[in-house]
Amino acid sequence: MTAESNYFFFDRDLSWLSFNERVLMEAEDESVPLLERINFLSIYSSNLDEFYRVRMPALTALQKLYQKQKVKKETATRHADVAGKAKEIIYEQQSRFGGILHQIIPQLQQHRIELVYGRSIPAQIMPQVSHYFFTQVLAFLKPVVLTQDEGAFFPENNMLYLALTGKGQEGRDEIVVVNIPTEHLSRFYEVERDGNYYVVFLDDIIKAHLDIVPGIIVDGCFSFKVTRDAELEIDDDYEEDIATKIEKQIEKRDAGLATRFLHEPGIPENIFPELIKRLNLSEAVIVQGGRYHNLKDLSGISVNIAELKNLKWPAVQLPGSNDNSLLDQIRERDILLHTPYHSYDAVLRFFNEAAIRADVEEIYLTMYRVASDSRIVNALLSAAHNGKKVTVLIELKARFDEANNLKWAKKLKKAGVHVIYTPTDLKVHAKLALIRRKNGAKTDYAGLLATGNLNEGTARFYTDHILLTGHQGMLQEAEKIFQSVEEKIKTKEKIQFDHLLVAKYNLQDRFLELIDREIRNAHQGLPAQIIIKLNNLEERVLIRKLYDASNAGVKIQLIVRGICCIVPGVVGMSENITVRRIVDRYLEHGRIYIFHNNGKYEIFLGSADWMNRNIYKRIEVCFPLYDENLKTEMRELIDIQLSDNVKAVSLNEKMQNVRVENVDESIQSQQKIYNRLTHGNR
Repeated sequence: MTAESNYFFFDRDLSWLSFNERVLMEAEDESVPLLERINFLSIYSSNLDEFYRVRMPALTALQKLYQKQKVKKETATRHADVAGKAKEIIYEQQSRFGGILHQIIPQLQQHRIELVYGRSIPAQIMPQVSHYFFTQVLAFLKPVVLTQDEGAFFPENNMLYLALTGKGQEGRDEIVVVNIPTEHLSRFYEVERDGNYYVVFLDDIIKAHLDIVPGIIVDGCFSFKVTRDAELEIDDDYEEDIATKIEKQIEKRDAGLATRFLHEPGIPENIFPELIKRLNLSEAVIVQGGRYHNLKDLSGISVNIAELKNLKWPAVQLPGSNDNSLLDQIRERDILLHTPYHSYDAVLRFFNEAAIRADVEEIYLTMYRVASDSRIVNALLSAAHNGKKVTVLIELKARFDEANNLKWAKKLKKAGVHVIYTPTDLKVHAKLALIRRKNGAKTDYAGLLATGNLNEGTARFYTDHILLTGHQGMLQEAEKIFQSVEEKIKTKEKIQFDHLLVAKYNLQDRFLELIDREIRNAHQGLPAQIIIKLNNLEERVLIRKLYDASNAGVKIQLIVRGICCIVPGVVGMSENITVRRIVDRYLEHGRIYIFHNNGKYEIFLGSADWMNRNIYKRIEVCFPLYDENLKTEMRELIDIQLSDNVKAVSLNEKMQNVRVENVDESIQSQQKIYNRLTHGNR
């Protein structure tokens, strides 16, 4: 048996890039419809931008901390190695990206779709393109002559620009920066002519009309963008009101440290240093890319040919969903939704009924990421208008959703809703809603606990699980969570949870106990098995315990979509551990934990990935399934995913995505789950 000190782990950042490679694999899969393949290229590009914005700053900052003697040399060296490997991987992936796109373009042409990529705009559509430029585009262009501007030009985060080089008066070299106004206009101009459908980049439209700076003869044009650090810096002891702090930090975000300067090849050597100086990018990683950046915009191509897209699956309505009150049904039995396979209507009805029913007195909700036009939050506004007491725990630090959450916070406060902001040193990531209502002379609860955000927009393409329950013990504990955050209770000894697993209180300890029980069963010769599905797996205390379980003979099957730091299949450490990734039409997002318990299965669902931030820095909630029928159903769905041999890959000990062998029957788990929920028994 391998000693615990010899356990080893995948690097989280390299593992993240391994997941992005899995996205590329879907883009190059010729069995995927063409427009869906383009969408996967868009997802890859978006993911990579976030990596440079969120993770690269952490990697490069360690070098600076070492220089200031605040971290050990071996720590800085290890992360410098990771940064170097990450750059190599990204370079290889981007070359692969370009190859996939160049395969797709001729295939689009077979369907009379001309994606004008890396070539001149066809002459037959040039009149329409010029008309579009002079009537729609020109008004938004803001050329800046860098060599005549006293101050440095500040490129905004991930915005697109063109650097024009040329000769000015008296033959002087000039550099002009022109914005590509994607905040106002679509990235693509699309036009039909002679039976063909042309898709033209806004970048190329501007490049075709460069007479926009008087007195300068342009001889070169190169695209570029700058990626900036996305991390918000909030001091724990800062006394200013939290909402005001967040609002100010949002304003500062796009002024963050430049982490990457991505540019088109060919910028003249005599011009390049001056461009870097004028743009104040001496600290940024300089990356030579292609002609086009922000290819996440590819998902915005609006051409709609049914045969080039996935067939839409109509959402399954719950049996009895149009019968008597949903809240009354929850009194009788637990209901488990599997979105987006199931319609989200039951969730909306839960809140809408609560807003109007006379027996409902109070409504509680955690708000992490909600839709910009959220029907759920509007139901809460109606509830407050109808005299209900409404309490909303708002996480203003939800990365990239701060502005939306702040907007809703202001509306809710104005409507008289009791708004609780989370402390600066803690995120509340739990997905909870609670209704308190009269039941004769008593008060009882109805609740909603979920693995994903209460967001009807993302619910259309994120797979999640939502429990509607009337279990009083579980929901009374849920109420304690709202009270604990409001009262700033920080020590786990102050609250006892018997049903829920709550990070910062009992979640990690309880998971360790559950794994230990499987280890004991294995030692006693009893069946021992653990199945866990997560978005990300990083936290080393829990990983070490899984290694211990593997060494004890426990069979461990993991489905991990993204970051995975556990190394599977190593003799003497993890030979009983397998890891799968599933990437398909929906984003796998649910978190599921299944412990065999000698045949008396314990199953939990919840919001918590096994990441350091989830275990130590957030309020997360995992909740048990008590209904035996729902437990059986959940196991059946997971068994389907574990049998996927079409959209699943295995992660091996070298962090490679290996296609699963297709032996007898092709099993595409998302399709099979949809069929099961549509036609199977519930």
